[in-house]
Amino acid sequence: MSRISIEQVKHVAHLARLAITDEEAEMFTKQLDAIITFAEQLNELDTENVPPTSHVLDMKNVMREDIPTPGLPREEVLKNAPDHQDGQFRVPAIIE
Repeated sequence: MSRISIEQVKHVAHLARLAITDEEAEMFTKQLDAIITFAEQLNELDTENVPPTSHVLDMKNVMREDIPTPGLPREEVLKNAPDHQDGQFRVPAIIE
């Protein structure tokens, strides 16, 4: 018994904007069913005394403290801009 149907595979392909043939849908159905079957083996493990984790390693936040510092002067930033006007970057319009 397949855990995923060809219709579900075609639906997911449609959502991902992928054009697949019926033969490809059948192949992906078999492959995804094998993947799901393999993943379901995890349900057989006894995890009663295993605490939930968010990462396999005991990691802490290693980011530095966010300390505000002054930015570059506007003139220095704009001197390398290909085009600027009134202290702002000037870019081509992309919306008509």
